[in-house]
Amino acid sequence: MGGDTCDVMLYVQHLLGIGHVRRAAVLARALQRAGLKVVFVTGGLPIGDLGFSDLPGLPSIEVVQLAPARAQDETFAVLVDADDRPVDEAWMDARRGELLAVYRRCRPRVVMIELYPFGRRKMRFELEPLIAEARADQPPALIACSLRDIINRPEKADKAVWMLDTFRRGFDLLYVHGDPDFFNLETSFPEAATLAERLHYTGYVTEAGRQLPPPQADDPEAGHGEVIVSVGGGAVGRHLVEAALEAKALSPLADAPWRVLIGPNMPESAFQEVVAAAPAGVKVERARSDFALLLTRARLSISQGGYNTLMEVMAAGLPGIVVPFAGGTETEQTLRAGILAERGYLTVVDEAGLNGASLAAGITRALEAPREQKPKPFAMDGADETARHLIAKLAERDLAAPDGRREREA
Repeated sequence: MGGDTCDVMLYVQHLLGIGHVRRAAVLARALQRAGLKVVFVTGGLPIGDLGFSDLPGLPSIEVVQLAPARAQDETFAVLVDADDRPVDEAWMDARRGELLAVYRRCRPRVVMIELYPFGRRKMRFELEPLIAEARADQPPALIACSLRDIINRPEKADKAVWMLDTFRRGFDLLYVHGDPDFFNLETSFPEAATLAERLHYTGYVTEAGRQLPPPQADDPEAGHGEVIVSVGGGAVGRHLVEAALEAKALSPLADAPWRVLIGPNMPESAFQEVVAAAPAGVKVERARSDFALLLTRARLSISQGGYNTLMEVMAAGLPGIVVPFAGGTETEQTLRAGILAERGYLTVVDEAGLNGASLAAGITRALEAPREQKPKPFAMDGADETARHLIAKLAERDLAAPDGRREREA
C-alpha cells in the first residue's frame, strides 16, 4: 500500500487498569508479524513502552495517542480528562475529530475495536461515527470487535439488547479471545448464541512460546526465588499490596525476597507511601517490561485476576495466588479465576475480608497444593490465530470484489 494507508486500525480505550491496552498491544504485534500494517490508536492515559520496538526486521507500529481519558472511579460512571476534569461536549467533539482524522488518513481495510459494544458504552460518541464512516467507505472496511473471554453482563436487560443491536448493525466479525472448551462466551452472555455466524474463538491472547523480553539491564538477576506481587495498572490494587506487606512475616515464605510491582495508575503519593511502609526484604517498584521473565524465575505469584496476568502466570507454570478484583459490577476476574482454581491451576483468596492473615493462609495452601505438570486448560495462541483468521477473511473479500481492493489501494 502506498502513502499512509494501512491494513488494520486497532482502537483500544483503557479506563481503569491497563489490561485492555496490554492485550491489544500483544494482538497488534501479532498482526504486524503476520504482514499486516497496523496503526494502534489508544485513548487512555499513556502507559509507556508497548513492546513495539521488539519487532526486528518489521516496520514499526504507528501509535496514535488520542486526548487521554479515564474513569473517575471503579463505577465507570464519569469520564475525566488528563487533568481529572469531567469531559464535556467540546472535549468529545475535539476527540471525535481526532479519531476520524486518523481513519481518513489511514483508510484501513479493517477497523478493529477492542471491547465495544460489549463495554465502553461511554465511548459511543466517537465510535458510532467511526463505524458509520468505515461502513460508508468504498469499499467498506471490515469492522471487527476484539473481545476477551468473559463479558460483564449488564444489570439492565435493555443494555444487553443495545449491545446486540449495535453489534449486528455495525460489525462483521467478533473475535473472542478465549477457548470455548474452557469458558464459553454464552456462559456470561447467553445472547452470544445469536451471533454464531460472525463469532470466532481465537484462543487466549498471550505471548507464550515467544522469546521473553530480556531482563532490565540494571537488575539482570531479578526474580530468582522471589515472591512477585503485582497489581496491574495499580488503580485499584492498594488493598492487595497492603495485605501482602502484612502477610510476608506471617507466611511460610517470610525469609524469601519479595518484589511488589505497581502500575502507572497508582498516584505517585500513594506509591511512595507503599514504598515507605515496605518491611525489610520487600522491594517496591513500578511495573516492569520484563514481568513475564520474572515469573519464570519466581517462587510464587500474588496478583489480581486480570486476563493478561493470569495468562502470564499460567505460561510460567509457578504457584499462583489470585485475589480477583470484584469492585463495581466486575465479575469476569472472579469467574475465570474460580474455574482455574477448581481445576487445581491456582489458589484464590477472596477480596472480601482480605488481610495479611488470609493472604498468608492462601500462600500456605498454594505451596501445599500438588504441583504435578498438567497440560494447559486452553489454547494460548490467540493473537496469532486472530491474525491468521483475519488475513483469510480479507482474502475472501478480495476474491469476491477484486476491483474494490484496487480502488482502495489506488
